[in-house]
Amino acid sequence: MDTIDYLKKEIEGLELKSQQEEIGEVIEVKDGTARISGLRNVESFEVVRFESSNKENTEPVYGLVLSLEEYEVGSVVLGDSDTIKEGDIVKRTNKVLSCPVGEKLIGRVIDPLGKPLDGKGKIEEEKFNPLEKIGPSVISRKPVDTPVHTGIKVVDALVPIGRGQRELILGDRITQKTSLVIDTILNQKKEPNRPICIYVAIGKRKAELARILDTLKKQGAMEYTIVVSATASDPASFLFLAPYTGAALGEYFMEKGQHALVIFDDLTKHAWAWRQISLILKRSPGREAYPGDVFYLHSRLLERAANLKEGGSLTALPIVETQAGDLTAYIPTNVISITDGQIYMDTSLYLKGQRPEMNIGLSVSRVGSSAQTKAMKKVASTLKLELAQFQELESFLEFADEVDAETRKKIERGRRMKEILKQDYLAPLPFEKQVAIIYVGERSFFNDIKVEDVRKFEAELFEAIEAQKPEIFTKIREQKEIDENIKTELEKIARQVLRNYVSEGN
Repeated sequence: MDTIDYLKKEIEGLELKSQQEEIGEVIEVKDGTARISGLRNVESFEVVRFESSNKENTEPVYGLVLSLEEYEVGSVVLGDSDTIKEGDIVKRTNKVLSCPVGEKLIGRVIDPLGKPLDGKGKIEEEKFNPLEKIGPSVISRKPVDTPVHTGIKVVDALVPIGRGQRELILGDRITQKTSLVIDTILNQKKEPNRPICIYVAIGKRKAELARILDTLKKQGAMEYTIVVSATASDPASFLFLAPYTGAALGEYFMEKGQHALVIFDDLTKHAWAWRQISLILKRSPGREAYPGDVFYLHSRLLERAANLKEGGSLTALPIVETQAGDLTAYIPTNVISITDGQIYMDTSLYLKGQRPEMNIGLSVSRVGSSAQTKAMKKVASTLKLELAQFQELESFLEFADEVDAETRKKIERGRRMKEILKQDYLAPLPFEKQVAIIYVGERSFFNDIKVEDVRKFEAELFEAIEAQKPEIFTKIREQKEIDENIKTELEKIARQVLRNYVSEGN
């Protein structure tokens, strides 16, 4: 067979298919963003690929389309924008931005694109979920009815959090907002049917994130935790995408019928990143220089948290930083109106030594006792009202030298109840111990003890219960109820411990 016959035979079996590819051109690159012309049919949140004119760049650089205009589109660069030049070719991928999800990500530290940052090797992807997604419909949701125990007495008793809830945590930079959510993650270790925890670090310093990771590893919490990292040194696009990655990871477990808890730390820096991107892309600023869609940005993120009828749930704990305690600022009020309640960490209480520094009057859960067990409902039913009355009396005492005996008695009792709710950070308390100590306090066992001895009494009470009647804790934990027998045994042991303090003349 000569060469011509051979070529004819090869051509006969060749099937030619026409392919249409939409390409554009970079017209401007600035501060991690690129403006592109020519992509007339590109969609919002679609990934585009930059074809660098520099042949030395073997790694492709991708961008995310965020701004659609009549003749050009705005994109953030997901990588090194220095490799992109004006005039470079840009191609559509016809894919929305997605991240890997699955069981294999548990215990790993990843960036917002799902790439590992912990040096443990490549993650074998099981599935990809889009970062942007509409939250579950109202029809598919059910009311919040199961508690997420934080291990923090003042929260679990007064501002309970339920599975599927969105509870905002806000306060000034000095307050320990991050410590509160880390305690919540640590407390899930011994919880039945514990949720997968997803901690999203947005704009944190690398040293601070390293300390958080070290705590989680030492306490064994990485066994059920995924960390999404977008540190202060990362580009603004990573800070913008990080919370969506956390939500996509949580949705994977929720849709499987499991439970997930996602923490956004914090959405203030997320809003700053979006403001920066929007202003560079020449989108018109609105109030306080934030783009007009910043409310929609956070609402569509937090609406993805839900308690599904099919059994799964995604609980969201967003964090917002306030400036000088201003709850009426733009971003705090935006997120307050989206969430199902807020925990306000008060700077003045922090400086007075109250730990956790939660302001009882300004903190609220719109789910209420629906997110509490029967045991906690019983012992904490009047606690918030009692503490609110105490705060009023205490503020009145600042202006009055003398008060009557009855008022003095209420103030002294309030001080002891307030002391009961004090708790060190990184020391979450199991639900059954919380119920025991709050019940003992409500039954006025602390009235004859000095305020400074209350926490010592608490420790001795727990030791005595574990030594004499450990089944008290077991029954409360398993039954989620505190019956008359448990109450009798609890009071009996409390009286025994109390003798040590009465004999000392307290």
